[in-house]
Amino acid sequence: MSAGVDFGIFTPLAGMDFPSLRERARLAEELGYHSLWVTDHMWNRVRPELDCYEALAALAALAPLTSRLRLGALVICNNFRNPALLAKSLSAIDHISGGRLEVGMGAGWMEEEHRAYGFDFPPIAERLARLEESILILKAMFTQDRATFRGRYYTVDEARNNPKPIQRPHPPLTIGGGGEKRMLRLVAKHADRWNCPAGYRSLAQKIEVLKNHCRAVGRDFASLRLSEQLLVCIGRDAGEVAAKWKFAQRLTPFSLTGIKGTPDEVIAQLKTRVAQGMTLFTVLFGDYGPPDTLELFARKVMPAFNQAG
Repeated sequence: MSAGVDFGIFTPLAGMDFPSLRERARLAEELGYHSLWVTDHMWNRVRPELDCYEALAALAALAPLTSRLRLGALVICNNFRNPALLAKSLSAIDHISGGRLEVGMGAGWMEEEHRAYGFDFPPIAERLARLEESILILKAMFTQDRATFRGRYYTVDEARNNPKPIQRPHPPLTIGGGGEKRMLRLVAKHADRWNCPAGYRSLAQKIEVLKNHCRAVGRDFASLRLSEQLLVCIGRDAGEVAAKWKFAQRLTPFSLTGIKGTPDEVIAQLKTRVAQGMTLFTVLFGDYGPPDTLELFARKVMPAFNQAG
């Protein structure tokens, strides 16, 4: 978008069959959304019995079925995959999609999921250290002929990764997380984009902390793009908004920092975030985004952030 503000759809995979996911992606592309972001979970915490596709397989399947929509996971759980294998998988998806992959990385948080599948779930300090090592390996394998890295947790030795991703020097790297002492410092050091997760107390405070970390590591804050994982409850009138909000307010922590209203009210609330520096919103719709909601938002809200429109 010419105004520098984009909108992606954040879509949990639990309970969604592939034809529905395919049609959501196709509609998102048709309506002009920037991207579609899937979750990287083995199950839904509230409804663990629901079907749930593996994230990278879903992205690879969607890639040839779309042509413009950017595709990513918000976020890939670092603990689920060896970073060298992950680099190979992501490079393949970037090729399958014709260079439309968005790489979102996170440290992981759902302990019971890790235990069930046999993944270690160390304390957060170690999970963040592992995440940083993985990011260094990913970047090395995306850009170097043969990558060598010897860390505390991961090692690669002259590892080849061919073909390299289409996007150079590598697909955009988004790091999602809000921890102010360690996570935001990691963002300042390594990310192309920070995605602020829902449920924060103060967005302004998070951004100020991130600015301080950028100064500490010698990073130009202006070179870092900002995005927000945002619940949006939108309706054509106050009655429709109220009806949808009855369900949406149960979606914690998303509802704690979400917005609700008619298109004009949603536009006004989004503009306050844009004024703070947000250039991408990864939107979870309060009604889970049926086609009419996706279209309402695209037709009535998105043009307000497109100067050409």
